[in-house]
Amino acid sequence: MKRFAPILFLCALMLNGCLNPSAPRKPVVDPNLPTITDVRTLPDITQIALEWSPVHDLKVEGYHIYRAEADNNNGSLDRVATINDRYTAHFTDTNLYPETKYIYRISTFSKDKLESNPSENIRVTTRNSIEPLPFVQAMMGLPGRIKVIWRPHPSERVSAYVVERNDFSSTKWTHLATVEGRLSAEYIDSGLDGSKSYRYRVMAKTHDGILSIPSQVVDAQTKPLPPVIENIKTTRDLPKKIVLSWNASPSNNILHYNVYRANFSNLFYTLLVKTKATSYEDVIKDDGVARYYYVTVTDKDGLESLRQNIPAMGSTLEAPLPPAINVTKHDGTSILIGWYDTSNRADRYRIERASKSGTLTYINVMRNTFVDNDVKPGTEYTYTVYTIDANGLVSKPSSKAVITIPDNSIPPKN
Repeated sequence: MKRFAPILFLCALMLNGCLNPSAPRKPVVDPNLPTITDVRTLPDITQIALEWSPVHDLKVEGYHIYRAEADNNNGSLDRVATINDRYTAHFTDTNLYPETKYIYRISTFSKDKLESNPSENIRVTTRNSIEPLPFVQAMMGLPGRIKVIWRPHPSERVSAYVVERNDFSSTKWTHLATVEGRLSAEYIDSGLDGSKSYRYRVMAKTHDGILSIPSQVVDAQTKPLPPVIENIKTTRDLPKKIVLSWNASPSNNILHYNVYRANFSNLFYTLLVKTKATSYEDVIKDDGVARYYYVTVTDKDGLESLRQNIPAMGSTLEAPLPPAINVTKHDGTSILIGWYDTSNRADRYRIERASKSGTLTYINVMRNTFVDNDVKPGTEYTYTVYTIDANGLVSKPSSKAVITIPDNSIPPKN
């Protein structure tokens, strides 16, 4: 038989302490004190009431109540109450177990603490607990929640229902809620993980706090998360941008896709964009930089799919390599410089010339040689060449070419 620990057992002991003094190990019996007879009992689920005819003998001060569980009785009973009024003829023993057999004895006592012979053993059994709920069901497939429904208990003693939940990974039952009202018939457990199963049971609760046997255990699973997005592709050869694409979700109630991005594969990802398309163009101002991406999908119930196991990496096109200057010469009135394309991506070149008079820039140079006729004797010139590809990406500067035009008008020193 399953027992229910009395909810208020400790509190009752504290409140009734004055009625439960420690009994002597062996009471001193006065056979002349009157003995209690004709005890009547009235059992309930967790209580037993005892009634007897009061003793008006002036030698009697009151009554001692002794009790033991019949199945655990070794011949001795414990004193559970002392009634200090001989005119009292009623005692209610509380916080008992349902469906349990008890033995009671009652004795009278005098002013000098002597006791009468005890009454005959009074055997009484507490009533059965209220029946479990006849019908409980858990409704599955709801987003982040499970709805538990039941048929109201037929007993009018019921005033509420206690709902408990258990994870399949645990043996512990957790109290979720107390639903007030005998005719109440549902509870929604929200804030749950998607695609996860839970177990539930419900107990009826009476006005005086007695719980029924738990209902049958029912289980259900929350609505599954949308499937993981597959086949994410990223570009690595486009200037100033990375283009992502992915397979459309097979789910038919899609709200939008979520693109997450990070500069490094193992750092925190931030939400870049929500889109209903299956592609996205990520514009980036830098050349040759990598970015890492996850793509998820959110359905119309707000459930978001899991991320991929490994992020997708894309990168912008690198700038071309700088040209290598391999020719530098002058004829006194002009300067010739030449170079070769080290990246094999040159569409045109840009040349910067620096001198004491300032800096000049020559753009859209289409050949890999340059003749500078605008030079002056006795002046030093510094040239730097940049490669520009067909996308307009500009390389880093080449190594510097420094050339000085000698001034022939100044005679050499002897």
